[in-house]
Amino acid sequence: MTRRDWLRRTALSVTAVRFPARDFEITKYGAVGDAKKVATTAIRKAIAACHAAGGGRVVVPAGKFLTGPVHLESNVNLHLAENATLLFSRDPRDYLPLVFTRFEGTECMNYSPFIYAFRKTNIAVTGPGTLDGQADHEHWWAWARAAREDRKAIVAMGDKNVPVTRRIFGEGHLLRPNFVQPYRCTNVLLQNFTIKNSPMWELNPVLCRNVTVRGVNIDSHGPNNDGCDPESCDGVLIIGCVFSTGDDCIAVKSGRNRDGRRINVPCQNVVIKDCIMKDGHGGVSIGSEVSGGIRNIHIQRCRMSSPHLQRALRIKTNSYRGGVIENISFRDITVGQVAEAAIEVDFYYEEGEGGPFRPVVRNIDVQNVTCEKSKHAIFMRGYPAVPITGVTISNCSFNHASEDTVLQNVKSVSLKDVTVNGKKIAR
Repeated sequence: MTRRDWLRRTALSVTAVRFPARDFEITKYGAVGDAKKVATTAIRKAIAACHAAGGGRVVVPAGKFLTGPVHLESNVNLHLAENATLLFSRDPRDYLPLVFTRFEGTECMNYSPFIYAFRKTNIAVTGPGTLDGQADHEHWWAWARAAREDRKAIVAMGDKNVPVTRRIFGEGHLLRPNFVQPYRCTNVLLQNFTIKNSPMWELNPVLCRNVTVRGVNIDSHGPNNDGCDPESCDGVLIIGCVFSTGDDCIAVKSGRNRDGRRINVPCQNVVIKDCIMKDGHGGVSIGSEVSGGIRNIHIQRCRMSSPHLQRALRIKTNSYRGGVIENISFRDITVGQVAEAAIEVDFYYEEGEGGPFRPVVRNIDVQNVTCEKSKHAIFMRGYPAVPITGVTISNCSFNHASEDTVLQNVKSVSLKDVTVNGKKIAR
C-alpha cells in the first residue's frame, strides 16, 4: 500500500454516529443533583428505558450527581447538559462486580471502568458538562506505586496464557479502573465534555470500530493519567481536543507482550487533528503496548507546548513488546517547548533489549514541524541487530536544542531541509 493509499484509507475510515431524538432525563428516575444522593440506580433506569425505546439521549441536567459506574447500552447517548457534573464515587466497592476489561494492555477481570460498555453498538458520551472522577493522592492515585506486585502478576498471567476469567483482580488488589472504556463496541462518539481527576487512563476505547473523539477537554494530572488511548481499534478520529495530563496526552496501543500477540489486533486507521497538547509525557505516543501492531496513523495541525511536556512525537517499544509500527505521518505541527526530544523513537523503553521479539519501526514521515525549545531535536535509538528503518524528516526547524541529535542504530533515515539551531543537517 502506498503512502497516498493509506492516508486516504485512514481519512475515510470514520463515519458519523446518530441517535433518535428522544430524551430521558435522569431526574425523572429519581436522581437528585445535590452531590450527595447516589444516582447510580436512577441513571441505570434511565439508560434501560432509553435502550428499550430504541435509543436516544439519557440527559444529566445542571447539577452535581454522585454515581457509581455507568454502563451504556446500544443506541444510548449519555448527554451532560451545561453545568452538569457526574461525580464518581471514591469507594472502590461501588465498582463491583468485576467486568471483562484490559489493564495496561492485558485482559483481566477487574473493577468496572467508571463509564463502560461491552459489545454495544451506537453509544456516546456528549457534553458540554463534566465528568469528575474525584481521584486524588488519597483516592486511587496512591495505588500506582502500591500496585507493583499486582502489575507484575497480571503481566505474568498474560505471559502464561492464563484464561482471562481466572485473572481475577478487584477487591483486595490495587489495579485502578480506567475512566471511559468502551470494549469491543462499534460506532462510538465522545464529544464536547470536560474530564478531570481520573484514576488512570481517561478515554480508552478497546477493540472498537468507528470511534470519534471530538472537542473533549482533558485536565487530569495523576499517575498514568493518559488522555486518550485507543487500543486495537480500527477507524479513530481525534479532533479539536485539549490535553493536559499526568502521562501521555494521546497514546496509540495494541496490547502487551504475549497477551497482545494472543489477541493479535492492530490499532489502525487513526486520524489526530487540530488538537492542543499541554502537560504530558508525550504529545502523541505510539506504544509502548504495541504487540498487536500499529499502522496508518495520521497526525496533523496540532499545537504542543509546555515545560512539563516531555516529547512531541514519541514511539516507544522494546524486544518484549515486539510488534510492527508502520505508516506514521506527523505533519504541520507547531511545538513551543518540550523537556526532552521533539521527535523520539526508542527501542529501549522499560525492559529494553534482551527479549525474543524484534520491534519493527518503518515508514515514518515527519513534515513541516517547528520546535522552539527542546533537549534533543531528534532522538532515535534502535538495536544494533534491529535498526530503525524508513524514517523521513523534511522541512523541519528545531531551535534552542540544548544537546546534540541522537541517531543510534538507524538505517535509511532521510533528513531533507532540516535545521537544528539554525544549521542545516542532512543524512
